Amino acid sequence: MSFANKFASAYKKLLPSPFTIAILLTVITFFIAWFFTFPDGKEKQNYALKLLSDWENGLWNTSGGGLYFTFQMMLMLVLGHVLALTTPISNLINRITRYCTTTSNAAAIITVTTILVSLFNWGLGLIFGAVLARKVGEKFSQNNQKLNYGLIGAAAYSGLMVWHGGISGSAPIKAAEPGNLETLLENTPHTFKLPDFIPFESTVFSTMNISVSLMLIIILSGIMYLLGKKHKSHPNLPQLAKVDKQETKLVEGAEKLDHSRIFSLALGLLFLLYAFYKAIILPEYFSLKFITPNYINFTLFGFAFVMHKSIAEFLKAANTAISGATGILLQFPLYFGILGLMVGSGLIIQISDSFVTVSNETTFPILTFVSAGLVNVFVPSGGAQWAVQGPVIISAAQELGVSLSKSIMALAYGDQLTNMLQPFWALPLLGITGLKAKDILPYTLVLFLVGGVIFITGLLLF
Repeated sequence: MSFANKFASAYKKLLPSPFTIAILLTVITFFIAWFFTFPDGKEKQNYALKLLSDWENGLWNTSGGGLYFTFQMMLMLVLGHVLALTTPISNLINRITRYCTTTSNAAAIITVTTILVSLFNWGLGLIFGAVLARKVGEKFSQNNQKLNYGLIGAAAYSGLMVWHGGISGSAPIKAAEPGNLETLLENTPHTFKLPDFIPFESTVFSTMNISVSLMLIIILSGIMYLLGKKHKSHPNLPQLAKVDKQETKLVEGAEKLDHSRIFSLALGLLFLLYAFYKAIILPEYFSLKFITPNYINFTLFGFAFVMHKSIAEFLKAANTAISGATGILLQFPLYFGILGLMVGSGLIIQISDSFVTVSNETTFPILTFVSAGLVNVFVPSGGAQWAVQGPVIISAAQELGVSLSKSIMALAYGDQLTNMLQPFWALPLLGITGLKAKDILPYTLVLFLVGGVIFITGLLLF
């Protein structure tokens, strides 16, 4: 564990905040494009202005893959967080906590449940795991039991290593959106014909991804159970939070509607019934074509209205959740600007051609997986990564004749794997549990190593 602790310390010293990284990557990309794509006979000043224009066009991209996509991902995170703050989810967490009696079984139980929830929605999984870990910590503190709280925190973060292979994964759901692939490459000169969309049965619900997900659930929970056998007690377990008595507020007039349980329930059921109708009743939606970012967010709205007691309670939870989406709001436009630079300069074609040159049908998914993992260290967002790296992967896969669905999942696997090294998305978890990044990184490093073997095995076997 000494190596892991040194790694955690070095990581914190070497990398600035994700937003600063996004700015630095913008500057680096600009100069790379300027040096490597400078056309003959063009004045340097004019070409620099042209690149700045490409960057600006990308920055405010209003297509389905730009600011529209930003809003979709923000809403998905916020609504997932809002769901995690409902009474039914809180009751579920309390029930699960009863079965956590030792560090070993607590780590295994939290890993399994967090992964399952994260496969449904990454925002819900992140907050669900954090609250569950906190509750377990409070229970052990109250009972004066020893607990490896850092391991428990790592178990709660394990969902971020599977989320991109779930139904809220950015790359699969955007690829399933009709016309998204063509939009993604609309400014990229290409002669190949792209499919209108790639359905979920070819990505998230493929034999490969289901097999990989099952392996992750079984193997990771087993690893965390074994790690829990090493008795290592955390010195500062969280204390049971005191619940302040809420003063009854007098509600009058139209404000009663905001606090009406019936209104919130009826609204939520209306959303869910329509979502069910689109998924099951309409003939054109009978397959998994209906699963798109908008459909998922629509359904999350329905569940949130049903599970919260009122619209007022829903809005209170939303105010708490919205801060978690700050990174998406501020960073996504910068990454779209980087994409604008790469497309406008032709740099994206050069990168795609280099991928084709060094790859074949067998090695391309592995190379995509490794490169996606590296990119995620600097671009800690699956959505932003799909915007920047997606066009390269799609172009190269088409040139090589490699399965687009497998290439998309290779990108998803690489992106989610290095979340175990990149603590950006762990910030909400650390805030809720009271842990520090150095407490969980030694154990997430183990998850990273084991997960890497599982993902590569899946890509090679299927």
